[in-house]
Amino acid sequence: MQPIIGITMGDPAGIGPEIIVKALANSELYCRCKPLVFADVQVIRSAMKMTGHVLGIRSVSTVGEACFEYGTIDVFDLKNVDMTSLEYGKVSANAGNAAFEAIRKVIDCAMKGEINATVTAPINKESINRAGHHFSGHTEIYAHFTHTKKYAMLLVDDALRIIHATTHVPLREACDLITQERVLDVISLLHNACVGFGITQPKIGVAGLNPHAGDGGLFGTEDRDVIAPAVQQAQILGYCAEGPIPPDTLFSKAVQGKYDGCVAMYHDQGHIPFKLLGFKWNNQTQTMDSVKGVNITLGLPVIRTSVDHGTAFEIAGKGIASADAMKIAINYAVQMAKNKQ
Repeated sequence: MQPIIGITMGDPAGIGPEIIVKALANSELYCRCKPLVFADVQVIRSAMKMTGHVLGIRSVSTVGEACFEYGTIDVFDLKNVDMTSLEYGKVSANAGNAAFEAIRKVIDCAMKGEINATVTAPINKESINRAGHHFSGHTEIYAHFTHTKKYAMLLVDDALRIIHATTHVPLREACDLITQERVLDVISLLHNACVGFGITQPKIGVAGLNPHAGDGGLFGTEDRDVIAPAVQQAQILGYCAEGPIPPDTLFSKAVQGKYDGCVAMYHDQGHIPFKLLGFKWNNQTQTMDSVKGVNITLGLPVIRTSVDHGTAFEIAGKGIASADAMKIAINYAVQMAKNKQ
């Protein structure tokens, strides 16, 4: 069966709507799933104009009203954006609230079983918070409204899979949040995710926190006293885990196939190697030629995948944003939904 995939518009002042339109202009996608966009219809109509795609729009108020036919985008119309005041590339509470409402609605439909998976376009955290919704990102919104305690961010691009022990917190706080229990939890989440991707015995590399993974306590004791015991406990439980491994070598080994997945200790430790691999900057045009990579939230009762890039306010409204990551995010959502069935 083709799974129903709920896709949120993201911040309407960003590139989310246009990359959704570009992705849904692909007829092959409709052979694999039934996409339903959660947005204001006027936002999607505007995105069509800026991208030059000539497609129909069907406004629906329930999932059951959608027809899922290529050539017409089904939109769960939230009617929550005033296009006369919307400014592309600008932070605003109104845009943040509209983006938040789309997320809440798609989560609600997923929790009710009306859709099989969710895909999110990028939001602007400042806009969300200006609107009074005090969350640091999609991951935390999903965790809150699905009542999930143990969850983690997983980045996927081809052979590179990186899970994070901590994400959107100050670096000073991240060090305190890295506990033996937390490291073991993310190893377990990563192992189960890899199995879900069809890897029967995944090899997991666990990054150290300090330079050279602490070098025996010379550059910090967290690797020796916290991370190493967590890895040992994971091995006892039957996971094929190694670490702590110096982070300056772990990811290059993973890209070459030594590890099926990696555990990063904090946000930038995992994001920098990931984006170095998947983001292709064109210095002549001063734009990204390609932006690949998928963000998957593990541990939730619902499936959530996302592009791993931001709202790109600097090019929003120009119709030039790459839809590569959105296409991949939808494909992963489809794969995970079918595996779950």
